[in-house]
Amino acid sequence: MKPRIMYIEYKGDGLAGSARIGRVTFSKTGRTIYYDGRSLSSLSGTGYKANYVDDETGEKYWISGPRQDGGDSLYPNTVEIDEDVREEYWREIRKQPENAHLNSFQSRGKYTKRGRGSSQ
Repeated sequence: MKPRIMYIEYKGDGLAGSARIGRVTFSKTGRTIYYDGRSLSSLSGTGYKANYVDDETGEKYWISGPRQDGGDSLYPNTVEIDEDVREEYWREIRKQPENAHLNSFQSRGKYTKRGRGSSQ
């Protein structure tokens, strides 16, 4: 599988943690994701609000394809964008090339009373 821009959220001890948009690579089977020097294995549906685990540390992550509306997180969160994908993310995924200078955005989260989506 070719490298892909993904939403990556560290779950830490709770339901929400630090979040990033970054480029990942995949193992041949696609069950392991490589990002920022980490090897993250699929939990195969057994995780709670997490779908990958760091092979070395046991830390849990939620990793998914990024949404065009920016509503990637479950709960309100600031999402940082890796510099090497920033322009491509805003141009190709969000369809907002005028925001290509932004290196983060506020995701409202899926589970808020304000509704879905995001603001910059």
